[in-house]
Amino acid sequence: MLHEPQVNPAKDPAARYKSRLGMRLFCVYGGFYLLFVVINLVQPAWMGTMVLGGLNLAVVYGMLLIVMALVLALWYDRACRREEQRLHQENKVER
Repeated sequence: MLHEPQVNPAKDPAARYKSRLGMRLFCVYGGFYLLFVVINLVQPAWMGTMVLGGLNLAVVYGMLLIVMALVLALWYDRACRREEQRLHQENKVER
């Protein structure tokens, strides 16, 4: 049985915007993750420091990284949807 795509794969007019935004958000997240790795390499004792409600820095920072990834993903999705809608409205006006 042949399965066809549900949508016609046409050129995405928002592809450049999505790509640039994705790379920027990746760099932001990568910077925070790099800081986590550097702390573990240079001053691993810092990760044992109690910082919040009896939790050490390693746990708090790790959870922060997970939450940050989710927030950035939701931000990316919302921004891309908004850009697609804006471009769709511009296309309607031009026609």
